[in-house]
Amino acid sequence: MSAPPPDQKDAFQRELMARYSGVGVRMGMGRFRFHAKRTVFVLVVFGTQVLKRLVDVVASFAALVVLMPFFVALAIAIRVESRGPALFKQTRIGARGEPFTMYKFRSMYMDAEERKKELAAQNEMAGGVLFKMKKDPRITRIGRLIRKTSVDELPQLWNVFKGEMSLVGPRPPVPNEVADYSLEDHRRLEVTPGITCIWQVTGRSDIPFDQQVELDSLYIESQTFTGDLKLLLKTIPAVLLGRGAY
Repeated sequence: MSAPPPDQKDAFQRELMARYSGVGVRMGMGRFRFHAKRTVFVLVVFGTQVLKRLVDVVASFAALVVLMPFFVALAIAIRVESRGPALFKQTRIGARGEPFTMYKFRSMYMDAEERKKELAAQNEMAGGVLFKMKKDPRITRIGRLIRKTSVDELPQLWNVFKGEMSLVGPRPPVPNEVADYSLEDHRRLEVTPGITCIWQVTGRSDIPFDQQVELDSLYIESQTFTGDLKLLLKTIPAVLLGRGAY
């Protein structure tokens, strides 16, 4: 086959150069748009986390200051009814599997853990990972009241202020619960645990463990700052009505 005439060859080369002359520019613009979108996404996620932490610090500090007189009065009442400290400290597992000390007002007698073995067969929580009884004999009279209203959880505001917990997030489990977790259950440990969560405002202890995991996973996948605010607002009527609390 004979070679094309020089003028035809030059025309072909010019057309080829014109066609692909903008490829480098378009590729550069594509990379720029990709990195710009990624940067915006990172800033939005980081900004949301910073805002959530800021709200946690301000709200927990303000609540601790305002509620301190009530805390003192409740602590005295707890100690008058039964021997032992007013605060109950327990090791819980936080974000990324880090253990921390969580605080609650003591709602049980001091020998509660020893008596738990005797009551194991009466566990009313489906799934067997958690232990719950509606008429748990280990709970004191004041303890039953503060558990019904979730007042026993208020010392966790200190955990929130320290950064070990958040106002909203999956409830922090105890180590022996984590030992029984399936691979899917471990998703609950991907975020900072919270004082309130989805299942806390929709049924609390009446919700089986596997459904609690599903709801926590839903929160992790779709959490937003406005979503957290809505959960906090829903917590108020849930606590006042006391549904599923025991």
